[in-house]
Order: sequence, then structure tokens, then C-alpha cells
Amino acid sequence: MKLAEALSPLVDLIYPPRCPSCGDGITRQDGLCPNCWGELVIPGEPGCTMCQRPFDIGTVVVGSVCAPCLAQPPRHDGIAAGALYNDASRKLVLAFKHGRRIALASMLARMAAARLPELDGAWQVIPVPLHRWRLWRRGFNQSALLAREVARLRDQELVVDGLVRRKPTPSLGGLGRGARARALSGAIAVNASRQARLKGANVVLVDDVITSGATTDACVRTLKRAGADKVIIACFARVLNEAL
Repeated sequence: MKLAEALSPLVDLIYPPRCPSCGDGITRQDGLCPNCWGELVIPGEPGCTMCQRPFDIGTVVVGSVCAPCLAQPPRHDGIAAGALYNDASRKLVLAFKHGRRIALASMLARMAAARLPELDGAWQVIPVPLHRWRLWRRGFNQSALLAREVARLRDQELVVDGLVRRKPTPSLGGLGRGARARALSGAIAVNASRQARLKGANVVLVDDVITSGATTDACVRTLKRAGADKVIIACFARVLNEAL
């Protein structure tokens, strides 16, 4: 029996499990109450074969591609999102990232990992990087915590420093496509010490939330320029308002 399992009854006695979203009592430390589980929106099937964007038409055949991917084929090789971004998932993201509830990493990563396809062979699990100033202020990189759990769950190698953020970037919310591109220009780079290992590599890129996709797209572009063969993006939540 693992030490954590042996001590869990004592931990539960001292810190009774509470739902991190609403505060109601629950049976285990890393879960949600039934009501909050019910408020999460899990991407369903059928979905776009390129980005998993769910279709709302039941007659869509397997292998269909959504209109955005047809109009502008993505650089990535798939997106695995544990949930769609709504009020329920937003509460969890805020508690995790800004409320410092880092114990949520296990649950959020499980949801993301469950949406990943079968990973044949060896894959490198790489988090979206934070600039050192933001890492210093926050104290942790939430994407790195998720990546650690995803690597463990899928039995793949964690390369926590595969990418680096050379310069701080402003919040991209509300910026147009061109402004986002300018803000991210030159911001993401491959760690020089990891460069050789990316040649022909398969990568799972991990982030907490995908909003516009500008940051993950910059990471995918950097990884592929370094020689990565495939890059699948795994995240806890994805903004797809039209799918809600």
C-alpha cells in the first residue's frame, strides 16, 4: 500500500473532502460533487478528426473535418480537451491557477489524458512554458503540473523544460489575430539542451486552457521547426462557445 493511501483516512479526518467548486462535502479529496460534475460539459462525439471540435449534427460521419480546420488547416495533429470552457470549468481553472489549489492538477489532468488517443511508441510530454518573471510571482507553472500528471497517466516521458518563454507576454484576451501574433513573436523557443531530442519526436503539448489557440499554436510551430514529427495538444478546458 502506498503511503498516500495509508494516510488518506487521517487526512480526510483532519481536512474533510470538499468540492473545490462549491464547497459541499464529497467522498474523496480529488473529486467534485455530483452537481458540479453535472455542470461540466465534456466534448462529445462525433467531432472533427483534426481538432475534436464537436459537431451538433448526429448524421456527421466519422472522419469529418470542421469548417475552421478546412479553412485554415492547423499545425497541430489533434486537440484533446477534457472539458469545454464554461462557468463550471472556469471555477476550477481559477481555483487551480490563481487560488493555488495545485492538488487539482491530478483531476484536471485525468480529464485531459482521457481524451488523448492511443500513444503508440515513445512520446515526450512538454508543458506550455511560463516566463521566469511570471513563474517567480506565481510560484508554479500550472501547465507543468498538468504535464507531470499526464506523463504519469500515459506512461510517457516528461520533458518539463522542452520549451522556454524568452520574453513576457501580455494577456492575449481581446486582442485580434495580428496583435496576438505580434505579442508572441519570438516569445517561445526550444530549450537548446533539448534541441537534438526533438528531431523526429512525437510530442504531447500540455496547457490548462485553450482560448484563441495563439499560444499553443506558437508552441506547435516552434516544436515542428525544431523537427518534431507530431504534436498533439492536451488541455483541461477549451473555449468553444459555439459548441455550448
